[in-house]
Amino acid sequence: MNLNIAWLYPKQMSTYGDRGNIITLVKRCRWRNIDVNIDEIDLGDKIDSKKYDLYFFGGGQDRSQIKVSEDLQKIKRGDLVRAADEDAVFLSICGGYQLLGHYYQPSHGNKLEGVGILDVVTRASNTRMIGNLVIKANKDFIRNKFNPLTLVGFENHSGKTYLGKKASPLGLVEKGFGNNGEDKTEGAVQRNVFGCYLHGPLLPKNPHFADLLIKTALSKRFGDVELKNLKDSEELLAHDAAIQRSRSV
Repeated sequence: MNLNIAWLYPKQMSTYGDRGNIITLVKRCRWRNIDVNIDEIDLGDKIDSKKYDLYFFGGGQDRSQIKVSEDLQKIKRGDLVRAADEDAVFLSICGGYQLLGHYYQPSHGNKLEGVGILDVVTRASNTRMIGNLVIKANKDFIRNKFNPLTLVGFENHSGKTYLGKKASPLGLVEKGFGNNGEDKTEGAVQRNVFGCYLHGPLLPKNPHFADLLIKTALSKRFGDVELKNLKDSEELLAHDAAIQRSRSV
């Protein structure tokens, strides 16, 4: 088996250790003898929507998001919509999450149009939402063994994201702000498209979520796949330590 990953805009959209999510996906596949191919997709590059099983889209500053939004509309939007329609898996963080939605409205300047494969909109606010973030995962999107039910990370954003009717929350906030600091939701799920504000990076401290993404992505071409169990004692210690830190603040 092999997994083909498209890493969207690694030069412009890779803040707060988001590269660690790619490293985690690669390591957890290779420990299971699953071959991994990673293509870095930059400004100006076209996408073969038939090739990739999983797309990763990290976070970035507003300045980077302007260039990326323009590139998405001119070159990549149609292929990404097709990929989502064909059940490819997407993991998007912060700025990437915002640009997979309908739009991001900065404090100043024009609205940044997104891909629209997540039914969400984001508007800048005067509130900086920063700190440890702990959520209880939404059971509706869990399709295989998923333990623990919590997801942990670190958020740092002023954009407030609101979910439309087609998107479901990734989870409910136990500690932190989440999507907007108002409705206790965090992240969004729509088909196999996942978005959230969980930096840190997300996947090293949440191996159960990494495995869900890998299993779902592989099933696109190989049918139902059973992943070999890995010893995740160190990863889960990091997960639990993040929860304890959040409670001590």
